[in-house]
Amino acid sequence: MQARKILLVPDSFKGTLSAARVCAVMRERILARFPTCEVVSLPVADGGEGTVDCLLQALGGERVACRVNGPFMEPVESFYGVLPDGSAVVEMAAAAGLPMVRGRENPGLATTFGVGELFLDAARRGCKKILVGLGGSCTNDLGAGAAAAAGARFFDAGNNPFIPTGATLGKIARLDLSALRENFEGVLFSVMCDIDNPLFGPRGAAHVFAPQKGADAATAAALDANLRHAAGVIEAALRRTVAEKPGAGAAGGMGAGMDAFFNAIPQPGITAVLDAAGFDEKLAGADFVFTGEGRLDSQSMGGKVVVGVARRVARRAPVIAFPGAVEDPVDDAYANGVTAIFPATRRAAPLDPARCAEDLGLTVDNFLRLLKPPFFNP
Repeated sequence: MQARKILLVPDSFKGTLSAARVCAVMRERILARFPTCEVVSLPVADGGEGTVDCLLQALGGERVACRVNGPFMEPVESFYGVLPDGSAVVEMAAAAGLPMVRGRENPGLATTFGVGELFLDAARRGCKKILVGLGGSCTNDLGAGAAAAAGARFFDAGNNPFIPTGATLGKIARLDLSALRENFEGVLFSVMCDIDNPLFGPRGAAHVFAPQKGADAATAAALDANLRHAAGVIEAALRRTVAEKPGAGAAGGMGAGMDAFFNAIPQPGITAVLDAAGFDEKLAGADFVFTGEGRLDSQSMGGKVVVGVARRVARRAPVIAFPGAVEDPVDDAYANGVTAIFPATRRAAPLDPARCAEDLGLTVDNFLRLLKPPFFNP
């Protein structure tokens, strides 16, 4: 019988395993049991970590190294991509990502300033379109740090200029975007975002995402109040709303900030990446699609990698999800086309890369034990 085909389309397990490493672990286990199986690896991202490399791999282009200020304003080595058409691809996680502050998380103090520095560098290179991947952030500053680096000025009630962070957004009394507009005249921004949360409130950036970045309940409430205040000042200055738009709460409120400060156009991140990578062509003839992400939870239903891939497959093949962990409820994943979910976590302990890779491999192998001839030829 002809050898069968499995398509691997995972996201990274944030801060633990890269998407490419997840593919490698899956591939090794598949070929160990079914040496004649065709395995096609397509590591992807949804706008967070790995987005630049995924698009460069799919389209070609150049990875540009850039030294910027990190989440706590310390110099860090960062990067962005320039595609063959001259467009820039920036993932905010490259300058304000959660792994950069592991063990010292503080969403009240962390800033997106370095992300704005990446924007400036790309614009100075002549890039007239900047595609921004939102996700994996350690911040809750509404993108005000990025705006400040890009030329925006924020003032407190005493007319003193300052660079707002999540803890100080409540001090904004007025803002001046004239220099930012001048710096990016003729530059079109587009953002990749796969969540629909508003900026503030029970489903907003602070209450939903800040606890993942180190905030306790009291801190999350204070951050939410600051986002609400800043949004009021910004919307009054712009004379339009930004806080309630779907995705405004993405990446610590940077979804709203990209709209307010950079007039960015939103698009689904996983859709953009799958289109660029030629997903439909690679799917042809696949008997299974294996996917995964660090944690499958209610937020995944908005269109992150696992659900985004399942929707794109549209039941043309069984979609088997191997997330690092599962947090209920995830029943909607099945309604969106996921066939089965097998969490890789095998023991109650903090994840580390070696253990995570081992557990993922064992979980994939357990599933493969179900596949017997004649479906697969060993």
